[in-house]
Amino acid sequence: MREDNQLLVLTHLSQLLTYITGFGGLIVPLIIWVTQKDKVFKMDEQGKKIVNFQISMFIYAILSIPAIILLGLGFLMLIIIGVIAFVFPIINAIKASNGEVTSYPLSITFIK
Repeated sequence: MREDNQLLVLTHLSQLLTYITGFGGLIVPLIIWVTQKDKVFKMDEQGKKIVNFQISMFIYAILSIPAIILLGLGFLMLIIIGVIAFVFPIINAIKASNGEVTSYPLSITFIK
């Protein structure tokens, strides 16, 4: 197994593809994680965190739709989700480049 902090950084930052292309924030990190988890040190751990985070943010966004219709607070929820989904990949990319432990808030553990 090799140590490749640059690939870890790229994996974290690839989540931001959603803001550029409208999709890819889950697909690209998933592909990188699946293909590199046995080759790159810490890729399995961080890849799981990224995929869990992306799935969680998607679920929270879906749950905010009824909140828009029923309560009117859904727009605020979507803004908060958007900010969290933008900021934390950048923070964790910086942490990964320094070899620090990464974490994502509000992340539900789907993949252990």
